[in-house]
Amino acid sequence: MKGGIAVLDFGGQYSHLICRRIRGLGVYASLFPFDTPLVELEKMGVAAVILSGGPASVYDSSSPHPDEKLLHGSLPVLGICYGYQLIVQANGGEVGRASKREYGKSSLKITERSGLFTGIAQDKISCWMSHSDSALRLPEGMAVLGVSDNSPYAAVRSSDGKLFGVQFHPEVAHTEKGDAILSNFIFNVSGAKRGWDMSGFLSETITDLESRIDGRVLCAVSGGVDSSVASVLLNRAVPEMLQCVFIDTGLLRHGEAAEVSKFLHDDLRVPIEFVDASQQFLSRLKGVADPEEKRKIIGKVFAEVFESYARTHGPFKFLAQGTLYPDVIESGRSSAPASIIKTHHNVGGLPKDLSMAVVEPLKELYKDEVRSLGALLGLPAKVLQRHPFPGPGLAVRIIGEVTDEKLRACRDSNRVVEEVLVEEGIYNKVWQGFAYLGDDRVTGVLGDERKVGYQVTVKLVESIDAMTADWYRATPEVLEKISTRITNEVEGVVSVVYAISSKPPATIEPQ
Repeated sequence: MKGGIAVLDFGGQYSHLICRRIRGLGVYASLFPFDTPLVELEKMGVAAVILSGGPASVYDSSSPHPDEKLLHGSLPVLGICYGYQLIVQANGGEVGRASKREYGKSSLKITERSGLFTGIAQDKISCWMSHSDSALRLPEGMAVLGVSDNSPYAAVRSSDGKLFGVQFHPEVAHTEKGDAILSNFIFNVSGAKRGWDMSGFLSETITDLESRIDGRVLCAVSGGVDSSVASVLLNRAVPEMLQCVFIDTGLLRHGEAAEVSKFLHDDLRVPIEFVDASQQFLSRLKGVADPEEKRKIIGKVFAEVFESYARTHGPFKFLAQGTLYPDVIESGRSSAPASIIKTHHNVGGLPKDLSMAVVEPLKELYKDEVRSLGALLGLPAKVLQRHPFPGPGLAVRIIGEVTDEKLRACRDSNRVVEEVLVEEGIYNKVWQGFAYLGDDRVTGVLGDERKVGYQVTVKLVESIDAMTADWYRATPEVLEKISTRITNEVEGVVSVVYAISSKPPATIEPQ
């Protein structure tokens, strides 16, 4: 950690994303609990500290606060959103409810380039806001670096140049010049040096796995990028101890099992067995409409199937999963009081008495980093470029109860969307493209007669890391082709609509 950046986690949904952005700049960054003492950070030799955003209000008595010495110590500190408000309050300023909340894109006017905005030529940039509290009065001697329409103190610095604060989120892709702002703090203010890359992560992770794993490993493989990279990584580190299992949940994409067998077993020689547990999953989901309950049921059945497989093919000491940073964040499993968005099947459904220790070799990475790691491990581009697919499968793309009819329509509609994206040459231009449906039935006209059928929603999104996303501006011709094929080829579907909500406020998957 010497020379790296410590990010203190106050429960913000973008906390890990700050680490990702910094590592993308070639500097190691790691997340720490919000109350990590200054003395510990100094012993580790960190170059600077970043205080993350968070859902609390700094003036509430129960809100999380850092070590007081941190905001008056020797280390440079950048506060983001809630972290910025902590700096203002701790130094004698005032924080309270904003006269007008800011969520989403906002225009920031740069008033002084000293420190954070050095080298940024334009006077205005677009930034990403997400706050209902604001600095109402700055501490004495604190200079304003930038303003927005609703934040007169949108970016500030202390007189000694060690404390910086921004009300917006430079780590979010929608903030223009976000990397430049972070670079200015990391390199110009803190003096950190580049020295972290994916090759180093690969070497360190293999060494770590070799030292920690002292027994057989059972690895869940779904065919997605995450589990595929995890399985190949483990096969590289502990080949004699690994056994991969592909569980057919009955909720998978069209032709998933055959494709997984081809590239993992035949091409990459990963040891893998296939288990058809579809009836177990589907029977347990009957009558269940709540999305959280569906996720928990799927997670529990996953664990039961692995336990059963382990008993008959074991013993296994470890259970490996392709859990990523966003999975951990959105499950609220972090070092600070984050708001739980959803329960991920990898981290929210495992029983407390699980007989295997969980190994998550990718839990420090985002999707784009996993793809880079996969390329280093030799996975083919076709596999690495596959769109993300939720762990609970089509169950989260089916609103309400999972029925045979809805499952068939959802699977076939998803197949059509992916095929059209490939045919039109835009599959790799979008982060994710899929279809989902619920219980809504609308009236259509098929073959000169009225017919009531399902309405399918198509969603295509652009993103870098899945923490934020925007809807893809598909051409009318592409949308027409998708709609025509779905209504012609998918039995029971009479209408197709297109989703245009960004994340936030929406999530990428519908549930």
